[in-house]
Amino acid sequence: MADIDGLKVAKDFKVGTPVVSKGDFYVKGASNLDWGMKKHLSNIFNEKSGNSMMFAFDHGYFMGPTSGLERLDLIIPEVIDEVDVLMGTRGALRSSVDPACGKGIALRATSGSSILFDDMSHEINAVDIEEAIRLNADCLAVQTFIGADGQLSSLKNLSDMVNIGNRYSIPTMGVVAVGKDMERTDKFFKLATRIVAELGANIIKSYYCDNFEEVVAACPVPIVVAGGKKLPEKEAFTLAYNAISRGAKGLDMGRNIFQSQHPKAMARSVSKIVHEKYSDKEAYEYYLDLINQ
Repeated sequence: MADIDGLKVAKDFKVGTPVVSKGDFYVKGASNLDWGMKKHLSNIFNEKSGNSMMFAFDHGYFMGPTSGLERLDLIIPEVIDEVDVLMGTRGALRSSVDPACGKGIALRATSGSSILFDDMSHEINAVDIEEAIRLNADCLAVQTFIGADGQLSSLKNLSDMVNIGNRYSIPTMGVVAVGKDMERTDKFFKLATRIVAELGANIIKSYYCDNFEEVVAACPVPIVVAGGKKLPEKEAFTLAYNAISRGAKGLDMGRNIFQSQHPKAMARSVSKIVHEKYSDKEAYEYYLDLINQ
């Protein structure tokens, strides 16, 4: 076992140095994967921009009908044309998503306690690979808790899903969880994203933080930034711009879209940042134009 007392704190992330890739596939860290993996990843990440705009509506698996998601059959059709990927549970996909939608599918593959319990770090793998194949999932989303009581079991969930996903050429997305007692620092996210990537996840969903460009540089696969709690629209655009401009390869927004007064306009405007390099100011002005038409 490595002697951690002899390890030095990482300092030189060479942020300005491009990622070294020996292949020509455009998704970070995926050049050596097989054709099936690359096909699924190309359904997630836009080839022209290299980025992904995801819409997360999987909150009901632990929160029930939270505000904005009372009617999945209404909110999903409203925003679906503005996003690249739908992140949801198998129940929501089957009941509320048109199979002909043509969007990438990030399937929530883990589940656990509800909001009635304080500790939600003990999740299980709730979807088997046959079910993922039946749903034509483009990636399997696994919640991972680093530094929480359930760390060991959640990392086993991740490893098990990576193993079975690799067997059938379905990518795994490790979702870095941040509980109420977990720090939201670049030190934590460097640790968490690197652990999840080294265990085999092909995509990391994490959070924006200070020194985010160092978090990105230290992670060998794409990081997609979670939208997190509901923010005023102007602040949500700033979060999106900061994340993309500092190296995130996408955004997975939920509450900042489905709890907005204008979900469709919000999704379309954030997509301008993700795919067309709009600044936060330009995106906000575009959003105002949309809602005032």
